[in-house]
Amino acid sequence: MYKFVFSLIVTFTTLTCYAQVATAKIVNPKKPKLVVGIVIDQMRWDYLQRFQNRYSKNGFNRLITQGYSCNQTYIPYTPSVTAVGHSCIYTGSMPAINGIIGNNWYNTTTNKTVYCCDDTTVKCVGGGNPKAGQMSPANMHTTTITDELRLSNNMQSKVIAVCIKDRGAILPGGHTANAAYWYDGKTGNWISSTHYTNALPAWLTAFNLQKNYNKYYAQNWNTLYPINTYTLATADNMPYEAMLKNDKTPTFPHNLQQYIDTLPDQISSTPYGNNFTIDVAKLAIQNEKLGKGTATDFLALSLSSPDYIGHKFGPNSIEMEDNYLRLDETISAFLTYLDSEIGKDKYTIFLTADHGVAHIPAFNLSYKIPSGTISYDYFLRKLNPLLKEKYGVSNLILNEQNYQLYLNQKAIVENNINEEQLNNFIIKQCEAESGVAQAFALANLSSTTLQPTIKDMLANGYNKKRSGHIQLILQPAYIDGGKTGTTHGLWNPYDTHLPMLWYGTGINKGSNNNTMYMTDIVPTLAMLLGIQVPNGCVGNVMQGVLK
Repeated sequence: MYKFVFSLIVTFTTLTCYAQVATAKIVNPKKPKLVVGIVIDQMRWDYLQRFQNRYSKNGFNRLITQGYSCNQTYIPYTPSVTAVGHSCIYTGSMPAINGIIGNNWYNTTTNKTVYCCDDTTVKCVGGGNPKAGQMSPANMHTTTITDELRLSNNMQSKVIAVCIKDRGAILPGGHTANAAYWYDGKTGNWISSTHYTNALPAWLTAFNLQKNYNKYYAQNWNTLYPINTYTLATADNMPYEAMLKNDKTPTFPHNLQQYIDTLPDQISSTPYGNNFTIDVAKLAIQNEKLGKGTATDFLALSLSSPDYIGHKFGPNSIEMEDNYLRLDETISAFLTYLDSEIGKDKYTIFLTADHGVAHIPAFNLSYKIPSGTISYDYFLRKLNPLLKEKYGVSNLILNEQNYQLYLNQKAIVENNINEEQLNNFIIKQCEAESGVAQAFALANLSSTTLQPTIKDMLANGYNKKRSGHIQLILQPAYIDGGKTGTTHGLWNPYDTHLPMLWYGTGINKGSNNNTMYMTDIVPTLAMLLGIQVPNGCVGNVMQGVLK
């Protein structure tokens, strides 16, 4: 009996000790009062390294040295464009699932091009350009992390999204955002739609009346530092650079005063577009009291100006280097503002990009790197006459979007055209063009011989109801473009290797060189916040990021 009682005492004591040890290991991480998602439109990962010695201690370098950097983060789909990037970042999903397959796609039923945020059932709020406000996230099939945050606490969390581009605000904000604000370049107003509200808040109306873009135009755009210190860029006046509106040369200083009260849209193509956007974000934080309630709030902030600048001047231009040096200062000031307004230990930031960018082909050629341009309008102009001659039917190719050709399915059926033979003819013509590496019918994607990484990315980007019929794959360093400027959208690392920085509440200090993906951002946030992942999410938690 004594032995039995003694064993019970020992067992109970042992279990209690184990329970205490187990309890001691359970840590309830403090949730941030505010999450700030910063998406930089067209930021290649290498910009963090390339300009790091010129960055201040409190901007990008603060996030790098005091936060966590996932150095091998990639886009896992094609095409690598703005709408798809923003939807993937915030849904943890792919175009194959969430339906956002590009900035635009072609609807073969209505024979119309569809913009990713088009919604004729809603109306513009706050502007004089009605069509600019007929936007919503209705075309996105899945929820976002911002939706899930609101759903997790019966809509107590506030979510506000701000971006010059409508798609950069609407898709991150999700279906349930309290507000999404974007910029109407025709009127110079920040606007929204009736999907969110029937009237702008008084603070934003007052901001619009001040025409704040003019104060930035008044400063013109010269280099932040002496121009001879920009040794990481090519010469200032290169023939393959595009120009700002009404400029005579693509050179500094850029005369912005000519746009005062006349061209409010040009603010987007200057570094001041970043400041202008953060002006609105700060007003939203202050007036909507983000980070001041009992639930975690979320600010989805996207900075579009690097994309406008990059398209015109390219990644090796003085304009692009100056943009990032100025953006570093802007982020530094914003972090200092968050320290004061929210509290240094009360917010979490993630900073990433929606896509990268290719070198300007003429720049590549100047260094004997194989490169070139292709215009997809050319395929329509060339192939449709050949197809009419062969089949006696006009416009068998209806449209090109996202490196895909859309075929006239109705005409194919009505004229009893053998679709396999038609596809083979089109593919043969396309592959004969310099710069086209491969073409194939998307219906045959699973049986087409492709490098596995590229094949997976194309499959992740394929949506049966919205994608085209013939896929074109370009040679590396070839783009869809003209003689000046550059673009993005392909599978190549220059378009798909992204910065991924974490900082703040719940975030470790350090870095990781393991391969991760854009889809992994949302599961990491969900784990930090203790909420469900979005309903189309296919990513994994980024290891090492969270405390």
